[in-house]
Amino acid sequence: MHIGINLELSLDEIAEEIRRCRLCPLHESRRKAVPGEGSDKARLMLIGEAPGSEEDEQGRPFVGRAGRMLDETLKFAKLQRRDLFITSVVKCRPPNNRPPKVEERRTCLPYLKRQIDVIKPKMICLLGIVALQTLLKEESATKARGKVIEKDGQLYFSTYHPAASLYNVGLKSVIYSDMKEIKELLENSY
Repeated sequence: MHIGINLELSLDEIAEEIRRCRLCPLHESRRKAVPGEGSDKARLMLIGEAPGSEEDEQGRPFVGRAGRMLDETLKFAKLQRRDLFITSVVKCRPPNNRPPKVEERRTCLPYLKRQIDVIKPKMICLLGIVALQTLLKEESATKARGKVIEKDGQLYFSTYHPAASLYNVGLKSVIYSDMKEIKELLENSY
């Protein structure tokens, strides 16, 4: 927990706090912080690793190439972006799209945890290894992929980051299948 962070805020108030954040060096090179967007009543929350260049430009999550792939996946699974909450572990773009450092993740984690506390999603979909490592301390995306994992009363489902399918086309069908499974789990079991 960071001193000076109010723990009883709405999503909009948390987003404004993120936009003003200066807790780590990433704020120095960002154009816009990317708090996340979507419903505060979302049953499903999607968490990626960090904003890319287009996200940094617009201040919105998953609007670049990986975002277009995510949108295709959501459409395939008959999930609507407006019904979800989409965010990332780190709220500012790391330079040159490098993976966020452990300290950067640790600095942003209280924001993410408070977003989760406000939304109280039935399930959180972790998109890629950074989200998986940060929230579940798992080291293998392949081993955790496609499984429902319960931790501290919260259900998680891990899949590959949509950007992975841009470089490995074979993963596209896996991500599609995983998103469809999440939709079925939410409708039938959770």
